Parts: sequence; structure tokens; C-alpha cells
Amino acid sequence: MIDRPPPPLGLIRAFECTARHLSFTLAARELGYTQAAVSAQVRALEKYVARPLFVRKTRSLKLTDIGEAFLPTLLQGLQQIDDATNAILTGSREKTVSVACPMSLAENWLPGVLVGFREHYPDIDVIVHGTVWEAPGEPAADLTITINRRDEAPDTAKCLWPEKLVLLCAPSAAQGLTSATAIASAPKIFVMGRQEYWTGMAAALSLPGVDLDRGYRTNSTNIALEMAASGLGITVALETVSRTYLERGLLVDPLGVRPISPWSYYLASGSTRNRTVAEQLRAWIASAKPYMQDRGLPES
Repeated sequence: MIDRPPPPLGLIRAFECTARHLSFTLAARELGYTQAAVSAQVRALEKYVARPLFVRKTRSLKLTDIGEAFLPTLLQGLQQIDDATNAILTGSREKTVSVACPMSLAENWLPGVLVGFREHYPDIDVIVHGTVWEAPGEPAADLTITINRRDEAPDTAKCLWPEKLVLLCAPSAAQGLTSATAIASAPKIFVMGRQEYWTGMAAALSLPGVDLDRGYRTNSTNIALEMAASGLGITVALETVSRTYLERGLLVDPLGVRPISPWSYYLASGSTRNRTVAEQLRAWIASAKPYMQDRGLPES
């Protein structure tokens, strides 16, 4: 037996592809190389085995007897390599689950839930897709959390919990916001598409009216919360995503009035081959609580 390392796998694949097409040009196109590179790899393999593998003619290629005898064994070996690789990748995918979640909830609530999930299922990896607006172009996920009005929620989705609205401002601004009159005249921050938060809070506080066209506007709840924490005005958000800011002292609720929100979070399953792991995460999220201090501990 000759004691030397096996030929590089790239040479083997170049030969196999060229033998299948009987063309350096077509092999180069499939492999993503130049024709000259594929031809050089085949010549390197021929040099390694010290035998010609192709009969080269002006416009055609033909396998030599050695090439024809060599090819079936190489095909078998390459198939075994591909099968082993696919088995590893499939095993990895079977222990991975993806969840699409509104960015505000993904940043302010979901991490704590995943801490508890990882403790119970350490072998399952989770991919989180943060969304701002749900759109057809968003990545497909095994699980999807959306924010919907009660009367517009998907039939297949489960409401995670009833939400409340919270009026929020920076601690430095709270002393001047002790009445509905002060709230009415204060600078406001709106989340576009969620102006109903403000109309709901205005109704609960019996405000004379809120001009939805005056004030700062953003398409992100988290940006609205950060703007409020910086002292730019007051905003209204859902209770769940507000808890992190309240508990860290970045924002305060000056009046303590929390009306029921017409919007809540809903959980739905997608089409997935990983049904077992997706169901484990779905059940964990569905039973988790909305508040920070116990959000990683599903109810028994």
C-alpha cells in the first residue's frame, strides 16, 4: 500500500462532474469555477493516480477504461459523504425552532421567557425574527406572535393574555402631569398605526380630545418608549412592553389609569417539519406570564 494522503475532495468532485457531463464547460458551470480551473483539477487527479482518466478530443471528452473503472467507486464515496452531511444538517434543523415576534415584545419580554425555556430544553436552539410590521416578505417562522385587534385576530391564533394601556413619561416630567388637563396639553408621542392607544387612554381619562396629527410619531413602540424616556413627551403603550421601562425606572405611570386595550398579542403556529420542538416552544410561550418578574415561569 502506498503511504500518502488521499487526493483533495475538490479534485474528486471536479472529475465526477466532468465525467457526468463529459464536458469541462458544463462541469465548470455547475461547480462555479472556470473551465480552466476544472481542467486543471482533473489533470491534478490524473497526475495523482498516474493514469489518464479522459481521452481528450478537439470537441469532446471520453472516459478511459481507468476512468470508467474509477468513477463508480468515487460516486459511492461521494454519496456517502453527502448522506452523512445531510444527516447532520437534518439533525440540527430538527432541534431548531424559529419564532417571529414584534420587535417591542422580542426585546422587552421574550428574552426572559427564553431563559426559562433554555433551562428546560437546553438542546433546542431558537431563532428569533424581530418584526416591526407583519408583511408578506417577513421570514417564514415555525411560530408567529402578532399584535392584533380583538376583532381582527387570526382564527387560528391564540390570545396570549388581555392587554392594558399605560400612560408613560420620564420621571422628571411626572410632577407636572397630575391631572387630565395637564395630560391634554403635554407634548405627545404616537406610534403610527396604533393611534387607538391614545384614543382609548383619552376616553379613560375623559380628555376633551387628542390631536393625533400633532406630536412626535414613529413606527416603533420601542422608539416611542425611548423618546418618552428622553423627556420628549408622553406616550401610551401596552402594559407588557412597558414593564421593563417601569421596573428600571426609565419611565413612570403618572396617573395609574390602565384601561383595557383593544389590541393584544396572539400566537400562531406555522407550517413546519419540526412539529415536536415547535410545539414545545409554543406551549411554553402560551403558558408564560406577561409580567417581568415571573415571565419565564409558565403557569402550572
